[in-house]
Amino acid sequence: MAANSNNLSVHMNAGDGETSYTNNSAPQKIGILKSLHVLDEAIKDMITNIGFPKCFKIADLGCSSGPNSLSVISRIIEKIEHLSKENNNEYEVFLSDLYGNDFNNLFKMLPDFYEKLDISNPSTRCFVSGLPGSFYGRLFPSNSLDFVYSSYSLHWLSQVPKGVESNKENIHIAKKSPPEVFEAYSKQYNKDLTNFLESRGLEVVKGGRMVLTFSGGSIDGQSIGDIECLQFTILADTLVDMVAEGLIKEADLYSFNLPMYAPSKQEIEEIVLSEGSFNLDKLDEFVLPWDVHVTSTDNLDAKYRIGELVLKFIRAFTEPILAAHFGCSVMDEVYGRYGKKLGELQSEYAPPFPNVVICLTKK
Repeated sequence: MAANSNNLSVHMNAGDGETSYTNNSAPQKIGILKSLHVLDEAIKDMITNIGFPKCFKIADLGCSSGPNSLSVISRIIEKIEHLSKENNNEYEVFLSDLYGNDFNNLFKMLPDFYEKLDISNPSTRCFVSGLPGSFYGRLFPSNSLDFVYSSYSLHWLSQVPKGVESNKENIHIAKKSPPEVFEAYSKQYNKDLTNFLESRGLEVVKGGRMVLTFSGGSIDGQSIGDIECLQFTILADTLVDMVAEGLIKEADLYSFNLPMYAPSKQEIEEIVLSEGSFNLDKLDEFVLPWDVHVTSTDNLDAKYRIGELVLKFIRAFTEPILAAHFGCSVMDEVYGRYGKKLGELQSEYAPPFPNVVICLTKK
């Protein structure tokens, strides 16, 4: 959902406006729905094997500011209520993201969340709080969490990898990126996921579960490293055009890279095994087209409408970091041009993006 970084001021577009994450996170919601079977299985297995603690403590890491987070928390609680034989279960929920996250917008949704929660006296049995900070370090006391959930956050890195200076006109891993760029991104991801697992390994109780959904895996057997993210390539081409026209400085483009990485299945398995705090119970892969949230139209300008909707989705999570680097004044121009390019792409081919959902048990 939201980025989680130690060294970058990364967050989703705030508020509830036209370009906000709140109103442009439908693709993530669809990905969450496709991974719910893993969530449900994890909860059932946990309650069956270790029972229900006096107060069930849940953390959503990378909660962001839209409705997706609270909908998953509702799912977790209602699933537990269905499985538990107790009638007075209590829940403590921690919504965690970086300091720049729009927690205020998230908290405004809590009254509706409590009203819809299918338990008696939800506001006195479910206690929700916000916890700012990076999940690449410690956030909670030792042995304090029963269940950790994270959705579309763990593909964000803690920093732009070192050693990507040669990437020049690319802003991410692309087919024309030098080999050292691929290596730098992979190395940084290995470090970050290891830190994440080490921290959670201290915070989660024995037998506790983590269910994590993020970009990664493979498409038709191809490793993610062999698949170019055309949306980011097109965004880079847009910036290159603006450099040629003197609207953006060349040095700014050459020094910019997105701190995102989608790991392969093999990388995930190796890191979990090497770190050693958790058993990897399940790893499922699924593929979504980038325009999965767009319904077809018969309009002659349909391809541009699709491009516009995909643009809003991508703008919601890329604009803050681009604005911090290139300046807010050029953002409308950047995304206006980008949307037109996306319209041409979407009319021919909507590239899929791979996703993984994993379930881990604390040893």
